[in-house]
Amino acid sequence: MDPYTLLKVAHVAGATVLLGTGAGIAFFMLMAHRTHDPALIAHTARFVVLADTVFTASAVILQPITGAALAHMAGYPLFSGWIGLRLVLYVVTGLCWLPVVWIQIRLRNLAVQAVATGTPLPERYFRLFQLWFVLGFPAFAAVLGILWLMVAKPLF
Repeated sequence: MDPYTLLKVAHVAGATVLLGTGAGIAFFMLMAHRTHDPALIAHTARFVVLADTVFTASAVILQPITGAALAHMAGYPLFSGWIGLRLVLYVVTGLCWLPVVWIQIRLRNLAVQAVATGTPLPERYFRLFQLWFVLGFPAFAAVLGILWLMVAKPLF
């Protein structure tokens, strides 16, 4: 396999991991949250934090590297046109994702603490969950926009 195709496969796989892991994490956290069961939430959040660390963080690191290499090999300028817009959306995604990771860790810790003390989830948990939920929409929309730009490569 030639280097360009190998990079392209790695880049598409990374994009798939970002979208799939993000959607899966959101689904499982939401389903656990709906139970209001601190033990289930703590258990689920442990795996959500792990998945974000292993899969999402790896893809977040590799995407700009493989994307820049592909753009260079194809002769596309990095900071203009659809690639420039993709970079803006990537930054938007990161600005949403970084607080989401912190929130997920806090949600996990609050649920673990509730289990350990035999108390219900505190009000802070519910406020943080609302913020986590709201931040997911622009992040997911930005990832979908990035995927569209990667495929369509519009001229502007």
